Amino acid sequence: MSAPGGLRIGVIIPARNEAAALPGVLDAILPRVAEVIVVDTASTDGTPEIARRLGARVVEEPRRGYGRACLAGIAALSPEVDTVLFMDADAADRPEDLAALLAPIEAGEADLVIGARTLGVERGALTPQQRFGNALACLLIRLVWGVRYTDLGPFRVIRRGALARLGMRDETWGWTVEMQVRAARIGLRVVEVPVGYRRRIGTSKISGTLSGTVRAGWKILWVIGSEAVDGVRTRFRSRPRA
Repeated sequence: MSAPGGLRIGVIIPARNEAAALPGVLDAILPRVAEVIVVDTASTDGTPEIARRLGARVVEEPRRGYGRACLAGIAALSPEVDTVLFMDADAADRPEDLAALLAPIEAGEADLVIGARTLGVERGALTPQQRFGNALACLLIRLVWGVRYTDLGPFRVIRRGALARLGMRDETWGWTVEMQVRAARIGLRVVEVPVGYRRRIGTSKISGTLSGTVRAGWKILWVIGSEAVDGVRTRFRSRPRA
């Protein structure tokens, strides 16, 4: 199935113990896209069985890590998919925002569209530490690369060719910021679209714990720093020698 604009969309949904939320997510998204891949990271609550029963493809990735799950999903995409959508399995992202997210891609105006969580965010959906971390990361990206972002939201869509150019490699919590930094570095056309955000169903594996929040925050800062250093090295190597 193709989107109204002719896009062949493959959806990647990392999931771990999301049996309560996943049925609603899949029921809303499956009829609107070409394929849905649920990447299961060692669930113990029947998540992969639910995904298969509802019509999604399931890829098993036994190692934890959001980036690892996304990379496993990318590797499993069907050849005909030309547009890749990432969303979470916890029902926080709103499938009803999909049309707005896809519109800049369909119009040929963007290579990457990020769902900026600024429209109808439910009370408690974003923790104070998430808001602070997002603001700090976006500020650092603007200072280093001159690109203005407002969010590192997980609900995002990218042209498959553009995704390949990014050479994504982060395996854990730095995935979203790595994508945005690398998009800035290579000059992709990036658009932010306001989307809503709901309180997740179940407990967060990252922001729901102090240790997870600290590790995620540290990884985001590390990715920004390492990408900045790599950019300096690249520019230095590309300078003509006297």
